[in-house]
Amino acid sequence: ATQIFTRDAVANIAREAVAIARANNDVAPSTTVLAPVDIFPDADWVTPHSIDPFTIPIEDKAALLLRVNEEALRVNNIRFSSSGILSVKEERLLATTEGSVVRQTLMRINPSINITAISPDGSDFQSRSAVVEPAGRGYEYVMGLELAANAQGWAEEAAMKLDAPGVEPGKWDLVLHPSNLWLTIHENIGHPTELDRALGFEANYAGTSFIYPPEDVIGKLKMGPEFLQFEGNRTEFGGCATTGWDDEGVPAEAWPIIKDGIFVDYQTTREQAAWISQHTGIDRSHGCSYGQNWESMPFQRMPNVSMLPGEESLSEDDVIAATERGILVEGRGSYSIDQQRYNIQFGGQVFWEIRNGRKYQMLRDVAYVGRTPEFWNSLDVIGGAQTYFLGASFGDAKGQPIQVNAVSHGCPISLFRDIDIINTA
Repeated sequence: ATQIFTRDAVANIAREAVAIARANNDVAPSTTVLAPVDIFPDADWVTPHSIDPFTIPIEDKAALLLRVNEEALRVNNIRFSSSGILSVKEERLLATTEGSVVRQTLMRINPSINITAISPDGSDFQSRSAVVEPAGRGYEYVMGLELAANAQGWAEEAAMKLDAPGVEPGKWDLVLHPSNLWLTIHENIGHPTELDRALGFEANYAGTSFIYPPEDVIGKLKMGPEFLQFEGNRTEFGGCATTGWDDEGVPAEAWPIIKDGIFVDYQTTREQAAWISQHTGIDRSHGCSYGQNWESMPFQRMPNVSMLPGEESLSEDDVIAATERGILVEGRGSYSIDQQRYNIQFGGQVFWEIRNGRKYQMLRDVAYVGRTPEFWNSLDVIGGAQTYFLGASFGDAKGQPIQVNAVSHGCPISLFRDIDIINTA
């Protein structure tokens, strides 16, 4: 790659690319077949937004954040509060030898708050973070979150954790709020359905996948109950991986990954589509090629991977009411996964004991563990569209040299039966 656009510089890197390709072919001979793609000679796309975050004076942003911190510090035992807003605006231009010219402006925004409570004797501290999520939107997203108005409520949760009893380890029903479940989806559905991981081309950074080989799992592997539906997409409003075209000039689309509880497809690029087309019947790319910047080699990166809400219009209260003895988990926390995304452990931010279909008391030191297929097959109840929520990671890393992208995962509130719970204290 080069930033120098002279004829000689471009010719030199072209010759270098050919030399590298020949050397690779001497070591591992192969034939690359690129999936067909339509040509877009004059394409434009801009992240849907109302307010460009870079038009908001930094003084106004700082005033909002200081007000958020001030409101949080009003709560007893709250000693620290920090907040921030990270805004990204990318201008990307793609020109392919096939004739596509694609101009895109991508926007993302990441508000964050971290509130810490300390016990009066200084013997314990608890925090509340992950209260809001990044989004592929403009500053109107921040304005709609009402951060200052909600700060005291989040601070009260941090303070309540100081006196909350530790969880009793064992089997519990588990109600996962979307603010927690999205990260589980990212780690044990999103990553293992990357085709390069499944085939072993990506291994050193964060492992491979238990969903392999393709011929044995596509259309056969039961990942959950019949009502479980997952789709990959680069089209979802507000998604951090949402775009108009990928970095191979493939237009954004949505496609099923898990249909009626059965695994049916991976995430693919133009190079990868032919590897599994005999099993999927699909000979086109799903548009998952991405390079972090001009010097990064585009390769397969995760799109938005989202779990669809249930057909019944069940509310959060309805799902909790279906739980006799369980734990409600809100907010993302710590996590641990093995090299194939098979064994999992996840924490959270706030934990509520459920008794007889109602929230009873706050708990602490909770983590749930399991194996990915058994975990998803224990899913019993999911909320309707009104419970759907989009979580996101601003920094999903992959590859060597490491590249970072942003990605979102939507899901409804969900009830899992008989999950192993450990006490992390």
